[in-house]
Amino acid sequence: MSYAALIRPVVDRVYAGFRGTGHERVQAVYDAYKIRPGFERSFYFGLLARPMPAEAFAAVTTYSGSDMTDELAQGVAEVDGDGTWRLTALGRELALEVQRTYADWAEVYWDQKLVETMPGLTVVPRLAELVGRLLEAGQATGGPAFRAVAPVYEPADASPTLRLTSRLGALRHHRGDAHRAAWSAAGLTLAQLRALPADSPQRREIEDETNRLDEPIYQALSQGERDELLAGLGALPG
Repeated sequence: MSYAALIRPVVDRVYAGFRGTGHERVQAVYDAYKIRPGFERSFYFGLLARPMPAEAFAAVTTYSGSDMTDELAQGVAEVDGDGTWRLTALGRELALEVQRTYADWAEVYWDQKLVETMPGLTVVPRLAELVGRLLEAGQATGGPAFRAVAPVYEPADASPTLRLTSRLGALRHHRGDAHRAAWSAAGLTLAQLRALPADSPQRREIEDETNRLDEPIYQALSQGERDELLAGLGALPG
């Protein structure tokens, strides 16, 4: 099994874990602003750093849909004639609060120790460093979605948990670009991809190609560092 295939479910578990369990806290932020959640909740780490070009926007919304009616109506985002999206002043304020809230929650959530030997927060600074190196390496191999969200925005006083939560979000888009490239090269539409049985030969071929395209980013780390990343993420609650 390739390293990309091995670490993918670990990254997804950790990322989905803190976001899912922190949902109520983030929803409280939106309630305070009297705004419905939008694309800034998913892409804050990139949007706070730079506008999102049309090609990148199409890529990151491939699976979720691209209806931005709410974002425009609520004054959170704006789009120019070239299809480039950016946060408004209100959107930026909201996105900063979302980023901070997820990070603050992750600091509580990841410090849980179901057994005494779990490392808790002690591994987070090192994991943030390793993932940061991956994001640097991915500039050479990532597609439009990844290049839109990396490097991530990090305030000057960013905590290790803020760095790791944001960097993991961006890392997932390297694989997202690889997956889109794989099924597009196979001549499939998204609807056709979704109709494929999970155990079909064509689905397995697409996953193998996704892993092949995703694998180069991890070569920025030594074998020992890859093992360290896998073990460290695996030890976090999720």
